[in-house]
Amino acid sequence: MMTAVPPLPTVMIEPAVRATLLEDLGRAGDLTTDSIVPAEARASTALVARQAGVVAGLDFAATAFRLIDPSISVAVERPDGSRLAPGDRIATISGPARGILTAERTALNFLCHLSGVASATRGIADAIAGHKAQVCCTRKTMPGLRFAQKYAVRVGGGSNHRFGLDDAVLIKDNHVAIAGGVRTAVERARAGAGHLVKIELEVDTLEQLQQALALKVDAVLLDNMGPEMLRQAVGMVDGRAITEASGRIRPETAPAIAASGVDLLSVGWLTHSATVLDIGLDYLE
Repeated sequence: MMTAVPPLPTVMIEPAVRATLLEDLGRAGDLTTDSIVPAEARASTALVARQAGVVAGLDFAATAFRLIDPSISVAVERPDGSRLAPGDRIATISGPARGILTAERTALNFLCHLSGVASATRGIADAIAGHKAQVCCTRKTMPGLRFAQKYAVRVGGGSNHRFGLDDAVLIKDNHVAIAGGVRTAVERARAGAGHLVKIELEVDTLEQLQQALALKVDAVLLDNMGPEMLRQAVGMVDGRAITEASGRIRPETAPAIAASGVDLLSVGWLTHSATVLDIGLDYLE
């Protein structure tokens, strides 16, 4: 069991789940279930892991069932953050059979996707255990699901990068090119941002890093640097800024990158292309 991550408020979860249910119900509702299953039928089912991983998104799944029928009960056995083995029962879903079957796909879509994000994050976190570095996500998220995916990253043992364009300054290569240079870009950012806003600068070379340090930015994004160059970069920074490594980070490459001494490993694929975790809804009675 991982350290518990505070749950998201229902007011954040419900709009996304409601919109997904409405998309699925379309113009006529669940034709299959409403035709086949008697209105008075009741069922007991279980959410069961088909593969190993970390569960995340149970509140999204529970919201799907309860929006369709508030009388459906959800009894969680393994809460978000729990490590799963194949065959583990995650939760029991009981109540009107029509409601359970109608909400099933929406509930599983959220649960399998977010559990996949959490599991991928945990894979990196486990790989760099013993180093000070943390794994973090990026803004490379699915439209409309950023808040949910970033929650899943936290559940998997990672930390969050920017939630949006408005909570920090991240100066990338195109900003520098259009501004006409690193110094101009940083000076303009510092003049335009509030005193509580941190400034991070992306650098590709040690020469650019030297410029960044001279300008006293808060963090440096060390982009696509190998472990040896990262080690040199960390030595140059010497604690004067947060160091973040990015580019081609996988569980097999993460340990060497973390060993360079960087503070963060930012991994975009955790949210834009993590594989879903296979979880099914099994009929009990």
